[in-house]
Formats: sequence, structure tokens, C-alpha cells
Amino acid sequence: MQKGLKRLLSVTIIAALLLTGCGYYASLSSRSSGKLEPVTLNIATAGDIDMMELQEKAVGKEFSQKYSDVVINVVGTGPGDSGSREIFAKLKAQKEENKKVWDIDVAIVHQSIMKEMMKEGLLEKYVPMSQNKKYVTSADSVNSLGIDVDDYVIPMFHNQVVLAYNPEQVKEVPYTFEQLVKWIQAHPRRFGYNGISNDMSGAAFVTAYTYWKSEDYKQLTEGPYDPKLEKKWPSILKELKALPVIYTSGTEGTLDMLNRGDIDMGPVWVDMFSDWKAEGRMNLDLKMTVIAPGLPGQTMYVVIPKKAQNKEIAIKYADFLTSPEVQARVIVERNGWYPGIDANVTLAKVSEQGKTRLFSDITTEDLGKKSQSFPLQDYFNKLQIAYEKS
Repeated sequence: MQKGLKRLLSVTIIAALLLTGCGYYASLSSRSSGKLEPVTLNIATAGDIDMMELQEKAVGKEFSQKYSDVVINVVGTGPGDSGSREIFAKLKAQKEENKKVWDIDVAIVHQSIMKEMMKEGLLEKYVPMSQNKKYVTSADSVNSLGIDVDDYVIPMFHNQVVLAYNPEQVKEVPYTFEQLVKWIQAHPRRFGYNGISNDMSGAAFVTAYTYWKSEDYKQLTEGPYDPKLEKKWPSILKELKALPVIYTSGTEGTLDMLNRGDIDMGPVWVDMFSDWKAEGRMNLDLKMTVIAPGLPGQTMYVVIPKKAQNKEIAIKYADFLTSPEVQARVIVERNGWYPGIDANVTLAKVSEQGKTRLFSDITTEDLGKKSQSFPLQDYFNKLQIAYEKS
């Protein structure tokens, strides 16, 4: 009863926030007739305050300058998967109420919600109508944790887990998991990660190790789900836990220990690593790498609801947000993420400083070959339990 009430209140709050931004609506066809009416484009984004500021200040403001009669109304639904679930709940409720149009025009959501979104038929197949469709080339634009999302999504960015290391201490940089294991064994307690619970960078490392040892990457990420694969995990995770490492409190803990010299290497999120460097909080000599066969990353998708009230303008906004120019200036240079669209196309628009920030250690080819997906949710949930038990 309490859970149902909480969900109802959450959906009601989102609806109220969206309504505060509502104005007069018009399609692009009526706008082209010469009679311009003010249009409010409602954008719902999961994520923390930075995600809201990105849409409001870095992208929405510039879009409104280009289209002076479009007002951007951004609603933040909260960090993590729960933020995406709030957007899903709002859209599903409007579908069940048989509303002719829905009051979310553009949504920014996590991969984890795509299974429910696709099952309920809540999204527009808009990518074929996008000006950027030829740049939508990544594997996660086709498959999202085993769900076919081809033509329904454009990744807004790609955040990658990397191995950060101190080149003064790591003279022979490992380029494969096999080399990394040998390095850890030869340098006890100089490698640190946060296990699987405190932060997703540690979870990514555990997941990648399991992929490597099991050789089940394709099925674990694309399905079908088969619990028999899980029988390999106890021995794999026992080997992993036997390595002489230090456990940190999270990505920030790993970065802090690297910076102090308490460890020489560990998995971190690339955006946090580059942000700490830019803010002067991190030794500028520290470097990063992605080892083979790979490490997982995460993306957030730009999607358009099937009955968005301002669908044509929503597609224009999605095109603007995922254009090479905005991807270069905002996604790469401002936020320190890898682009959601073709990295080679975006890189041509990135300043030399931006290239140095993200691409001096890791190339676009590295990203293409070694960036992995997280497993299907069922596998991931079971892997977390297996790790804690091992």
C-alpha cells in the first residue's frame, strides 16, 4: 500500500512539474505558415542535478536561441535507475489513461529501463527521421542489455570504466586481463577497487573479469538468459577475491588512494578521473587505459515518447543534442564523457585541449574494440549475489 502511494505521488509530482511549463503548442507545419505560437518543449531527464543543468543551460538555452519561440522546460526525476523508472511510470500512466497526447516530449533515460519501455510500446521509432542517423553506430544503440532498441534510441553519451594508473610505478602497463593479474600478483596491495556494491566502477571490473574467465560475454549481454552459465561463477569469483588487492570505498576512494600514492592502479569512471584532473585534485601525470578484452561502460539514451505532444520539435531537439558539434562541445569538452554518436566524427570537432583530456591515453579504436556492456539484469543481479557469497 505504501509503495503504491509513493509511486502515485511520484507520478503526480512529475505531472505537476511538467504542467508548470505548459504553454501553447503547435506543430512545425503550422509554424511554417508564418503564425508563430510559443511552444514549450517538456524534457524529462533521469540523473542528478548535473543532468538537469546540461539540458537547461548547456543545450536547452542554445536551442531556444536558435528557435526563439521554443521554451525549454526541464524536469529532473532523480539519480540512478529510479529516475528512469519515474519517467517510465509517468508515460505508462498516460498510456493507460488513453490520453491522445503525452506531456513528455523528450526523455533521457538509463539502459536499465529499456526492457519495460519497449514492452509497453511507449517510444517512437524516430532514428530513421534523425539527421544524425548515419552517426548512430555503437553496439548499445542496437542492443541494450539484451533488448532490441534499434532505431528507437540515440546514446547521449558513453561513460567508460578505465584503469587509472601511476606511470612512475607501473612501468609495464598491462594491456590484457592476463597481464593485469600477473601485475597484481607481482605487486601485492598496489591495485585497488571497491568490490561490487559501493560503486559501479568496481562492479564493472568484477563483471569484466567474469566475462574474461567465462568467455560468455555475448550470451551474458545479449541473452537468452540461461542460469546454467552461473555455475561457472563461484570458482571464477573465488580466484578474483584471492588476488592481493586493496578494497576502496568507491570511485572517489580509488581516485583518492591513487592520488596519495596508496595504490598504483584501479578501475574508475573516466568522467570523474578527467574532472579531478581538470579541477586540480589529481596528479596530472596519472594515466588511464582499457585492457582487453574490455571493460564495461554505461550510456543514457535520448528517446521520444510515441505520443509526444510536440514530436516534430522533439526530433529537432534530439538532433541538436546528438549533433557532432554539440557532442564535441558539451558531451566531450564540458562533461568529460565519450560521445554517444560516432567518436571519429565527433573528434573532428573537439578542441586540442578536449582531445588531450579524453583521447591522449585511449583512442577511438580502443573504445570501439574494448568498450563492453553490462550483463542482462537477471545475470547482473545474480552476479552481485554470487560475488558477496564467494
